Amino acid sequence: MSIGQSGAVSLSPFKEHEKLDLNVELGGLEARKKLERRLLRKLDLRMSILVVMYILNYIDRNNVSAARLRGLTTDLHLEGQQFATLLSILLVGYIIMQIPSNMFLNYIGKPSLYLPAFMVVWGIISALTGITTNFTGVLLTRFSLGFVEAAFFPGVVFLISKWFVDYRYYQQMASNFIYRYKRTEIGLRLAILSCGSILSSAFGALIASGILGGMNDDLGHASWRWLFYIEGALTVFVAICAVFIVPDFPLTTRWLSDDERRLALKRMEEDAGVGDETETEQGGRGHGLYLAVTDWKVWWIALATAGQMVSLSFTIYFPTLSATLGYNPTVTLLLVAPPFVIAAIVTLALSMHSDKTQERFYHMSASYIVGIIGFIIALCTTNTVARYLSLFLMAQSNAGLMLLLAWISNTFPRPPSKRAVCFSLINVVAQLGGIAGSYVWPSNWGPTYRYSYGICLAASSTSIIMSWVFRQHLKTLNRKLEQEEQERGIKEQGFRYVL
Repeated sequence: MSIGQSGAVSLSPFKEHEKLDLNVELGGLEARKKLERRLLRKLDLRMSILVVMYILNYIDRNNVSAARLRGLTTDLHLEGQQFATLLSILLVGYIIMQIPSNMFLNYIGKPSLYLPAFMVVWGIISALTGITTNFTGVLLTRFSLGFVEAAFFPGVVFLISKWFVDYRYYQQMASNFIYRYKRTEIGLRLAILSCGSILSSAFGALIASGILGGMNDDLGHASWRWLFYIEGALTVFVAICAVFIVPDFPLTTRWLSDDERRLALKRMEEDAGVGDETETEQGGRGHGLYLAVTDWKVWWIALATAGQMVSLSFTIYFPTLSATLGYNPTVTLLLVAPPFVIAAIVTLALSMHSDKTQERFYHMSASYIVGIIGFIIALCTTNTVARYLSLFLMAQSNAGLMLLLAWISNTFPRPPSKRAVCFSLINVVAQLGGIAGSYVWPSNWGPTYRYSYGICLAASSTSIIMSWVFRQHLKTLNRKLEQEEQERGIKEQGFRYVL
């Protein structure tokens, strides 16, 4: 085993006696499989709280778009591009905090306290948005919200990558325990998690329609202020509950039995052909940062992700786009929900098939292309039915982004210190695309927003091209790994990049 400059791990096969030893200690292969199923059930049950947390993460981030329909811009006297600045300033805070947050999480190893603590703070900040009276006040709360929320998503992705490997089942060949595996666990769970961000647009719109439509001037507060009060309080409540549910890392989680802990660590070792910690970490605490920053693949895929973030900028303006259909604010918010419900279903279906076939690029590109068709329809027609259909086609392109995130997880597996920085660094660069996307939808381009749709179409096309180049490079790396195995006389296939 060796670690190159890029941080990719060149793997030698496992010694069969090491596999046999663990199975014997656990009572045989069938006993191990039974224990593994129990371990996964435990983890999935506890990890499910992360989906709820992620839904609230996005609701608190995007509720300002719904509040815009019920007087936020008027009450705060927002002019020109000030609303777009409110959207982009959150991402500035988000960018600043991500990399140091994941490095610190990797160091302390207690996500059960770390993630809920940040969630409590962002819930309070979200609620405080409701008391602001001018642009400066809401700008400060939005920046602070992004700064605190930055700890959540990259931290959760890192947490999942520490528990779930990329194989699901084994086969016994001849008299030896030789494992044949499919890379499935991470992709499916990231897809389920990511559905939280997609469904947040649906749930957030439904919650907002109820609050904004029924609480105007209650106790002397405008309905858009109640939106921030209620959703912020709900976030704090869920965060307190999450402290007792979210797992820590395998080495620091207390509710595992000894056998479950050993199996969890062994699974990570078998997944990459090398231990997750001691066998892959070299250098000091900053070595993972060095490996990530000096790997050009990280920057390339980060730019491709940024392009897609520009393309997905319509998501934060979705209530505004729905309003162009000509309905009242309550109906407008209700119309936001169906496209994102369908998008969540498409995301799960595409992710499961992508895991089954072990292919990322074409599944991801198919979602992007359908989104591009949606942009073209919106560009070419003013028909109400056709424009609403285009919103469905555009919304499902979120699935492509989720597949891209799973692809990133497959591509930068070891060492964990590098993996932690990679997730954050790529997300940081991606959010630069989000900042640019915040200014793609000025009100004077409405109600048709043809220029906006054209920009999104170009950004998505660029992302597809860059992803194809990335795939071709990974194919070249796989051929080199195969050649190395042949030269060393290795018969079992080791690590391969997912394409």
